[in-house]
Amino acid sequence: MTSLGHDDALSGVAASDARTTELARRLEVVQARISAATAAAGRVDLPGLIVVTKFHPAADVRRLATLGVRDFGENRDQEAAGKSAELTDLDVRWHFIGQLQSKKAKSVAKYAYSVQSVDRPQVIEALEKAVARERDLTGRHDLECYIQVSLDDDAGAHRGGARPSEVESLAAKIASSPGLKLAGVMAVAPLGADPEAAFERLAVVSAEVRANHPEASGVSAGMSQDLEAAIKFGATHLRIGSDILGSRPAVG
Repeated sequence: MTSLGHDDALSGVAASDARTTELARRLEVVQARISAATAAAGRVDLPGLIVVTKFHPAADVRRLATLGVRDFGENRDQEAAGKSAELTDLDVRWHFIGQLQSKKAKSVAKYAYSVQSVDRPQVIEALEKAVARERDLTGRHDLECYIQVSLDDDAGAHRGGARPSEVESLAAKIASSPGLKLAGVMAVAPLGADPEAAFERLAVVSAEVRANHPEASGVSAGMSQDLEAAIKFGATHLRIGSDILGSRPAVG
């Protein structure tokens, strides 16, 4: 994940590139929030930052890469595939964070470092096959998989995710699938709910997973509006979009 200690984030930024300057300032503000929240939680380890670039152009990814960002999140395969193909010269990692249809697994396996939205057995099976095929073609590394946990009472009817009671069976299936690496859990705080209560529930689920799979220590939680709560309850990865990139570009 990208380093968060860039006090000199503005250094080296071309004054003529107003967008890069804007991104650098926004990134600094978010990094300061993360550092403050980490200290307030009594933690030493800074969580990794994944910048969610959905709806924003590949040029913004390139700008952020010059500012030290290495990890980028996308939630639509078509957009992610296009950006990753355009930016093959960059040393960056792509994280797929949207709901994944099994038929898209073959495409996602071409570029993704991780899939953070695994929530049903069919997706695991599709990813296992896709990664095996891609490994034969390109020698790709294992695909990191996070189980998306629904913290909604409706068990993910709106945002996806597995019920907490389903997580262990999914974890065992990922752990036994060649080419897949069980990385941990992911969740989105329910709309209108207390994010601290939601992320406290996620921390319990994470502990249950780690009891059987100690290597699955990742907790991907927290976005622009609730990163402090996520850090308080152990997030190891944050997915931040609008506070760094601003509003979505107008569609012309």
